[in-house]
Amino acid sequence: MSSTEDPWKFFSNQLPSDPRLMATLANGYLGTRVYGDILHVNGVYNGAGGDCHRADIPSPYFRLHVDKEKVLAENYCLNAKTGTFIHFLQCSTFTATHKIFAHRCYSNLLVNIVTLTPTQEYDQVLVNLQTKFKIESPDLDLQKGPDFEDYKYIYGSTLQSEVESCPKKSIHMIWTPIPLTLHLSSCQEKTWVFLTAVCETEKDVKEKFTEGLFLIGNKQIYSSHENSWVEFWEKSCIEIDSSLSLSQAVNGCLFYLLSSLPPLGYSGEFYGISPGGLSNGKRKEDYWGHVFWDQDIWMYPNILLFYPKMARHILKYRIRTLKGALQNAQQQGYKGAKFPWESALTGCEVCPETIYGEQELHINGDILFAFRQYYYLTKDLDFFASSGGWGVVCSVAEYWCSRVVWNVKEQNYYLNGWCKHEYYCVMPPDEYNRDVDNSAYTNALVQISLNFATELAISLQHHVPDTWTEIARKIKVPYDSKLDYHPEFDGYEKGQKVKQADVVLLGYPIMFSMTSEQRKNDLEIYESLTDPNGPAMTWSMFAVGWMELKKIEKAQQQLKKCFTNITEPFKVWTENADGSGAVNFLTGMGGFLQAILFGYTGLRFSIS
Repeated sequence: MSSTEDPWKFFSNQLPSDPRLMATLANGYLGTRVYGDILHVNGVYNGAGGDCHRADIPSPYFRLHVDKEKVLAENYCLNAKTGTFIHFLQCSTFTATHKIFAHRCYSNLLVNIVTLTPTQEYDQVLVNLQTKFKIESPDLDLQKGPDFEDYKYIYGSTLQSEVESCPKKSIHMIWTPIPLTLHLSSCQEKTWVFLTAVCETEKDVKEKFTEGLFLIGNKQIYSSHENSWVEFWEKSCIEIDSSLSLSQAVNGCLFYLLSSLPPLGYSGEFYGISPGGLSNGKRKEDYWGHVFWDQDIWMYPNILLFYPKMARHILKYRIRTLKGALQNAQQQGYKGAKFPWESALTGCEVCPETIYGEQELHINGDILFAFRQYYYLTKDLDFFASSGGWGVVCSVAEYWCSRVVWNVKEQNYYLNGWCKHEYYCVMPPDEYNRDVDNSAYTNALVQISLNFATELAISLQHHVPDTWTEIARKIKVPYDSKLDYHPEFDGYEKGQKVKQADVVLLGYPIMFSMTSEQRKNDLEIYESLTDPNGPAMTWSMFAVGWMELKKIEKAQQQLKKCFTNITEPFKVWTENADGSGAVNFLTGMGGFLQAILFGYTGLRFSIS
């Protein structure tokens, strides 16, 4: 196998013209685009309410450049196996190698390693380090602190917190100064290590930077990073006997998704995964770094399958933001918890567009579905009894019970588009339709949520309110008996365009009870009506559905559509096939991985 045919290494002799499509490096705490002038830290946001976004932190990045030497060869490689971006430069008298990585184990560290190797005798080698690094940020009141030994130090705090009760976040950064040039004046190979440490206190940043210096001194800075990735891959590798393109697509998805998680054994606070990952999310880009249902429905199942303990971090994030969700429900005039459509630190709604925050109620069911999957896989009852899981489950159940209304004519419960307040309506995952009654997907999740709450209450020996079982049994999920399919909502007319996967999710992952013929009809009807320019995760769900029905050719056709969202050379996904929307779109990657892990295998999370 030649190096260009390695399923883990993505090579190119040039960088993408669109900097949004650069490879990203992250480790669950910090993230950046390669050669990007900013980095982000998990949980550090600036701006109040709908203006809340990931805070831009200036990044001491640089690129290698030579002026006087002729470049004989140059290439770039993202090594997904080791979580490292490599720039290789070959000139007549020397080679230069630049490695960049967000340390997989020491997650406060961003590292650049440059090695110059002579290939023949010379007088002197000069390599320029190009950078536009400036100590400024629109989101932080940065100040220069006294040098830490021979290294630079800045600190500051965010300008505005998400809500008044939420304290501002502080950032402290120490880094190796970036010289204009590197000199090689002997005929021996030489290596320079440029270290950046980012923390939220002065004490921590000095400790973490010192740890990094210790690793450098013992020549362990890279090996410790590489070994941590080896440990990750031991538990999550997917081997595919297929084409190179499919293998690289799968490995790229896994790499970017796992890069969004903290190290194994991490015990600190984690603030969730946004659609564009930790490397993206600045103001007005890539959903501003907020957390959506994308995390709970699209990314989470893949993480849960391989790393149940890591999956707990996602559930703990929802537990930590329960207080804000309770406030959201109270503001709407309901009981229980209404989790925000877009979430940051507090669980209060931070969606810039009010309509989505008010109407996409299915987020409550999406979150509870993730808790349910965890319970079914692990049977970890203690997590619900002692770690706050039960608080989320019963609060969502209480919200549904206060939100539904009884329809006397049909003798069932409705999730109406107006309910108590005209402006609190319902929008299904298909965002082309709003103000609807009885979204099939949302109402199915109401039923599943209440059944799970009942089941868990019994296991925990808690009282089960009669309303939980009553509403679960009688909630309306629209069904057309003539056409034998599920209309998306009451009043849906067959032929209306659909933005993205919606009703098809009833089959997988929801596993709503239906016949094979109903499943086939849902797939056939909505496949032809779903916007071909919709978000990337959609086609994976059609693929899973056709695999369930043993229609492998149809499944392959749908899965193939995913490849139009994968950009070269570094396998960065775009939200939409035309390149628009969020980049490094982990939601699409999560759907694609589910098609591989749950579609081809038929694996499901269910109670035994």
